[in-house]
Amino acid sequence: MSWVDEYKKKLVSVEDAVSDIKSRQRVYISGNAATPYVLADSLAERKDELEDVELVHVLLLGDDPFSKPEMEGHFRHNSLFVGPADRKAINEGRADYIPIFLHQIPELFFSGQMPIDVALLHLSPPDEHGFMSYGVEVLCSKAAAETADVVIAQVNEQMPRVLGDSFIHVSKIDKIVEVSEPLPELEKKPFSEVERKIGGYIAGLIEDGSTLQLGIGGIPDAVLSALKDRRDLGSHTEMVSDGVMEAIETGVITGAKKTHHPNKVILTFILGSKKLYEFANNNPVFEAHPTDYTNDPFIISRNEQMVAINSAIEVDITGQVCSDSIGKYIYSGFGGQVDFIRGAAHSKKGKPIIALPSTAKKQEMSRIVPYLKKGSGVVTTRADVEYVVTEYGVAYLHGKNLQERTRALIEIAHPKFREDLIKEAKSRNLLR
Repeated sequence: MSWVDEYKKKLVSVEDAVSDIKSRQRVYISGNAATPYVLADSLAERKDELEDVELVHVLLLGDDPFSKPEMEGHFRHNSLFVGPADRKAINEGRADYIPIFLHQIPELFFSGQMPIDVALLHLSPPDEHGFMSYGVEVLCSKAAAETADVVIAQVNEQMPRVLGDSFIHVSKIDKIVEVSEPLPELEKKPFSEVERKIGGYIAGLIEDGSTLQLGIGGIPDAVLSALKDRRDLGSHTEMVSDGVMEAIETGVITGAKKTHHPNKVILTFILGSKKLYEFANNNPVFEAHPTDYTNDPFIISRNEQMVAINSAIEVDITGQVCSDSIGKYIYSGFGGQVDFIRGAAHSKKGKPIIALPSTAKKQEMSRIVPYLKKGSGVVTTRADVEYVVTEYGVAYLHGKNLQERTRALIEIAHPKFREDLIKEAKSRNLLR
């Protein structure tokens, strides 16, 4: 049987696609801009037939039918990275959160520690050889598909064909639902004056030929805006945004000096505008890989002059970084922060950077704090932290004792909070 005939044989209605999912099964759902909304909505409609279906995923975008209170007892999130879709349910105890480094997630599936019964994927149409691209999110979906008992695909003619270690053959799919719907877009907003200053300080740490890891938001956009005079920058990152696309188009990012995968942008997911998705389609500059490759600290460190830029919710005066919770309130997840911080630290001339505004809540609260909030989790340890950047400057902490760290961090805190921070530090004998 040709792959074309096999593909046609596997085409089903969306109702049929999810009809065999049973109570107490573990279902993996691809996420980010590859969240399979059609499949998810159809599965949610079966709630009265199902009990205790476990939903495993990273970041889901858009409205989540499974998090509604009436879904309790029918579906339960077991989230590997928390987002707006499941945040409320997790903090109300109706869902669960697994703290884990992003590069370790595929091994959960491969090792059998977290066996997957069903994988729900969102793929591109097949090419002439019958291979479908995971499109804008490889992440952990490839590992889930390769280990799941049943693989169900939402094949979207508007999903770009992203190149790399990012394909699955028609023969590996059990059921296929064809759709044509635009991918969710993330609006690019202007960065603030505070973010501009932070971006400027970070840009001052970046030399020609550096390889960058950047996320999304005002600070990464401000960094890229301040790098227009740099030459031959590279990118090895989790996420590609519109800012990276623009830096490629203007010749700031070329990858020509990369020491690992030269001339390529290595990534695991893409999130941004329709223009970005069209730019990524069949573009040989982009090479997508699962997270056990992109986020492996050893692989990251093979890029010389690796600069990793990550954010934080708060940093205490000894350098401990909380980035997944606000006190006991779970906000996001470990993601790849530690993966890239450690990878950059082991890179020749690498620079791991934590960047954050000095205040929150309209300058009512300092984000450089004497103690992390009660219930906060440490994501990046003080031994891992090297550079911390706010709009007031750069604190270099590597190899510094507690007193030196405390002094450096207070110097980049907002001036209105420095006196209180000094008093707290002296009460703990962190300053003399």
